[in-house]
Amino acid sequence: MRAAAIFGPGSSINELKPFQKGSAVTWLTGLPGTSTDADVILILGGDGTVHRHLPQLVELQLPVLVVPCGSGNDFARALGLGTVRDSLGAWRKFCSGRDTAQAIDLGVITSMMDRHGAGEASAPHHYFCCVGGVGLDGEVARRANRLPRWLRAHGGYILSFLPALWRFSPIAMKISVACAERPDAFIARTAKPLVVAAFANAPAYGGGMKIAPRARFDDGALDVCIISDMNKFKLFCLFPTVYFGRHLSIPGVEYFQTERLRLETETPFEVYADGEYVCRTPIEVSVARGALPLIRP
Repeated sequence: MRAAAIFGPGSSINELKPFQKGSAVTWLTGLPGTSTDADVILILGGDGTVHRHLPQLVELQLPVLVVPCGSGNDFARALGLGTVRDSLGAWRKFCSGRDTAQAIDLGVITSMMDRHGAGEASAPHHYFCCVGGVGLDGEVARRANRLPRWLRAHGGYILSFLPALWRFSPIAMKISVACAERPDAFIARTAKPLVVAAFANAPAYGGGMKIAPRARFDDGALDVCIISDMNKFKLFCLFPTVYFGRHLSIPGVEYFQTERLRLETETPFEVYADGEYVCRTPIEVSVARGALPLIRP
């Protein structure tokens, strides 16, 4: 068997050594050029590393194992791979033939800027594995990404929240969802100032914030959580509840599922997914069913 290892920032060959022991595997470094160059891919990194390689991984359609070595590992945790030991156990079962790869859904963000005379047409489609969003969470991610890697991994999202909250103003958004009778048509769901509009393929982001506690990788749907305009003190009090997924019953929080949505703002606004900048609004978001084969417990 031939295995390709992709190293994220801060990871090294030392994290790979346990996976090299006791198996007759030929190891390559970096992303395979074609699906015939390797049989399996290991990604040693966090959500950002996975996110950056998603287009190529979808094209290659090779089994992928995530080894949580990043500053944010929400994707790996959602897969049941909370530690390197968990990934090692899944790897050994895969090598022995006891487990096979399972295909999961991915979210897809499609930029509509090119339809409005702007220049996003060169790369209009963006895959994401965990959560995408517009609003306060994007501002927090932008600030957290500026922190040193160690600090990002140890409370960087929390440290970035307070200054982001202090300066943030709600954004007038229009969210429309796909019509059940006409999949090519959209029906307006809400149009008002929002603090957060998050669309999720997995339950958590930001180092364990369960913004979409009911989200699943295999249901063919996006879980959408929107938080309406409220005063900063209420937002501050709401923030801790998100870590436990207990925010859904709080007034001003709306939660629903859809296969496709369209999100528009009065002026272009930054869109983040998996903690990374993706594009600017307006956007359409959909689900790519069974897009990524993964090795998981």
